[in-house]
Amino acid sequence: MPSNFLRTKSILLTTCSPEAKAPPKVLRLLACDDAIEVAAPVLIRSERLDTQTLIDCAKTKSQEHLLAISRRKIVPEDVNDILVARGDQQVLLSIAKNPGARLSKKSFSTLISRARMDDELGLSIGGRSDLPPGLFENLIEAASEQVKARLAAEKKYPRGQIDRAADEVASQIEVRALAQSPKSETARVLVHHLNNAGQLNPEKLEEFARTGRFEEIVAALSVMADIPSEVVERTVKDSRAESLLVLAKAVDLPWETTKSILTLGAKRFHRSGADMAKCMTAFQRLSPSTAQQILEFHRMRQRSSSTRKH
Repeated sequence: MPSNFLRTKSILLTTCSPEAKAPPKVLRLLACDDAIEVAAPVLIRSERLDTQTLIDCAKTKSQEHLLAISRRKIVPEDVNDILVARGDQQVLLSIAKNPGARLSKKSFSTLISRARMDDELGLSIGGRSDLPPGLFENLIEAASEQVKARLAAEKKYPRGQIDRAADEVASQIEVRALAQSPKSETARVLVHHLNNAGQLNPEKLEEFARTGRFEEIVAALSVMADIPSEVVERTVKDSRAESLLVLAKAVDLPWETTKSILTLGAKRFHRSGADMAKCMTAFQRLSPSTAQQILEFHRMRQRSSSTRKH
């Protein structure tokens, strides 16, 4: 490269300090320069650099350019979406540590996924005040025990909150595994056959409960209540019996069948059984119409959530 060209670049770089009022075209030229020693000062410090130039650089330039952009005082959300998609681990860590980096939920999800093998990245994400509450469980699922302990020790999250999130994650994993297991699929086919034949009734559920056929109970209640099987699974697993009582009353199960399902759930998930006398009283006081209204509310919320995801 001719020495006079390098000298010209140097002069331009000097005149384009954050305090200088360089023309936008000159700023863009410097920011998009392939030489990182020319581009970095502008990409990092120039507050007058337009967002489109940042986007173009983020899409086409080297990891060093991406790292420079990630260190800006303010990094717009649409720029970060590109940085997170293209960046290496050093770029991602720089973004996570930058409080001025505006992150979308999509970018947070990608960062959390990449934090599985990077404790420093996990801690940096956990330390952000803008981490969406709904993604905290995802972070805990990805985080190592060291990261969980550090988050609790640094008072970013109470230990109880981390433990509850970890329990919820474990529960969701178990639900997904159940939904995908051959046993669950066999149960679903059997239940649909019984339903089509008009043989899906409280007596059949009582039989399933007595013989410990948990997957068949989940599939049966899912069909009878017209709600997803994973929702039924969480309901039966819940140590609080209220939701199951509502579900049982809404689909017109008698108390004895409901009691058998409660007992099976307690045995399967190694927790103490509910106070059956109190459960029976609550079940008897609950009117079918009220239970059906509550169930319909949950159906509507589930449909609304599914619509938003799609």
